[in-house]
Amino acid sequence: MNDLRHTWPLGAFPWLGTEPRPKPGIRVIIDNDFAGDPDDLFQLAHHLLSPAVEIRSIIGSHLRPGDGFHPGPGSAAAGVEKAAELLAVMGLDAADALVPGSELALHDRTTPQRSPATAAIIAEAHRDDPRPLFVVCGGGLTDIASAYLIDPSIARRLTVAWIGGPEYPGTAYPPPGVTGPEYNLGIDPVAAQVVFNDSDLPLWQVPRDAYRRCLVADIELRERVAPAGPLGAHLYQALRHVDATLRAEALGYPATYALGDSPLVLLTALQSYFDPDPSSSEYGLRPAPRFDEHGALTERRDGRPIRVYTRIDNRLMFEDLFLKLRAFHRWQTERDY
Repeated sequence: MNDLRHTWPLGAFPWLGTEPRPKPGIRVIIDNDFAGDPDDLFQLAHHLLSPAVEIRSIIGSHLRPGDGFHPGPGSAAAGVEKAAELLAVMGLDAADALVPGSELALHDRTTPQRSPATAAIIAEAHRDDPRPLFVVCGGGLTDIASAYLIDPSIARRLTVAWIGGPEYPGTAYPPPGVTGPEYNLGIDPVAAQVVFNDSDLPLWQVPRDAYRRCLVADIELRERVAPAGPLGAHLYQALRHVDATLRAEALGYPATYALGDSPLVLLTALQSYFDPDPSSSEYGLRPAPRFDEHGALTERRDGRPIRVYTRIDNRLMFEDLFLKLRAFHRWQTERDY
């Protein structure tokens, strides 16, 4: 358990030394379903260890009713609790940044689900700060869609980065045997309609065929994450809990795990120094497709241009994660003396 000697405030990076650092160039609001797949905990920890971004809020969003990770009600609140557990393991004093999102999906395309999350998004969008603002979403789109419905002017003041959506026709095949909407899309298809069909929100999308490539070998997780102190052990054990559950379904030995939410860090905290952009990954500009209320995608020519990422730089993304975990653990160990 961390003691007071290990605490540190959000935005401070004591393991990087005492030399002055420039102010982060990007503001980030994190919106993720932390009660779900623990890849979101890896994304959250990685973002919090990244000095290139300033984390303004951490939103816990809801899962689908009956979701296997959290089948009961209250998944947004449970997600906030999961995020708070991670902050405690890190010794990070950032409870004020935790914000609950809506517990319910949108009922229609015109009525928002108001929550502390929508208030936080709108307030940050209108705060007097010239730095770019990204709302990074690793789950459903309820909160950003609702914030847009409440105040459409935020579209001129932020960019949405979303992990989700199916493969585009002619670019990739869906996973074998998969039917129904992509997982994050299926959390709230109506919110996807608002964001894709109706809004003018700037959007960077990482669809399923791209995020499924973010595979890490189990032996790499065992050797490079699990030994990295309390934080690494916490993250690795979250994956092993999933494995213990799935073994009952005889899915076999878990040789790999997809840390599919990690591109949210790559796209924001690991941009190029000159002409800032996620220049090590590849994307295409496509017209925003339409989604129906069931999550089915239809391409259209008149959609606004959006970025659709086709190749993620796994080397940069995961090496950065592993080394940050090691540096953070080294600082924690030194503080023990």
